[in-house]
Amino acid sequence: MKQKEVLLIIFMGQSNMAGRGNAEEAPTLIQGAGYEYRAVTAPDCLSPLQEPFGKNENNEKGVSEPGMKTGSMVSAFVNACYNETGIPIIGISCSKGGSSIEEWLPYTSYYKDAVERMRRCEQWLLSHNYYIKQKGMVWCQGCTDGDLHTPPNTYKSYTAKFIKSYCQECNIEKCFLIQIGNYRDDKTLYLPIQQAQLELSRENEDIILVSDQLKTFVDRGLMKDKFHYFQKGYNLIGEEAGKNTGKYIMTHQKI
Repeated sequence: MKQKEVLLIIFMGQSNMAGRGNAEEAPTLIQGAGYEYRAVTAPDCLSPLQEPFGKNENNEKGVSEPGMKTGSMVSAFVNACYNETGIPIIGISCSKGGSSIEEWLPYTSYYKDAVERMRRCEQWLLSHNYYIKQKGMVWCQGCTDGDLHTPPNTYKSYTAKFIKSYCQECNIEKCFLIQIGNYRDDKTLYLPIQQAQLELSRENEDIILVSDQLKTFVDRGLMKDKFHYFQKGYNLIGEEAGKNTGKYIMTHQKI
């Protein structure tokens, strides 16, 4: 029996990865473009990938935010990536609103949970005749560190340490980075973290910047509150990041 080829991607970060939009306004998934592996609630099968993505994937000993995920960028991301590659995505949810980079460092509860979710999914796929063409992580985090005034060099060091360790432990090829946007009421507050993220992508060959569009959303009226976006914004960022991720997978060239 021919193996089924897939991309395995874990979506990680804080609230703007988790999604605070309106699921009813998210795009319909292209037929065959992807599935969700629910490592917490349904680890023995693949489930339809739909919004709110990861809604019930709450682990009390790790990543948990019941009732908070309302609509994300993931469906738009999967559609756009699939349009570039023609390869279905198996998506895993592992995001926590308000999380700082320190909370994701190796051996924290969030880190351990993320490792377990990825390993559980990989084992299930391999035991059910799937061929994993590539494993990746999509990372969008940093607003809390902007709020905390985390020094940029500290943020860079911690983020690089986390990504390197996680990718090595889970045998992930690349981290696809989505640069954070701005705090609505002070567009300068997150600039140091944004710059640190740009430097991380320039200095590390395994960190691929796939979207920097969020920082334009204040001026475009796409923010629903001080930190989060309307679903239209999540759709736009998902489309851009998914398209650029798909292009990288096919060409191995940074955008």
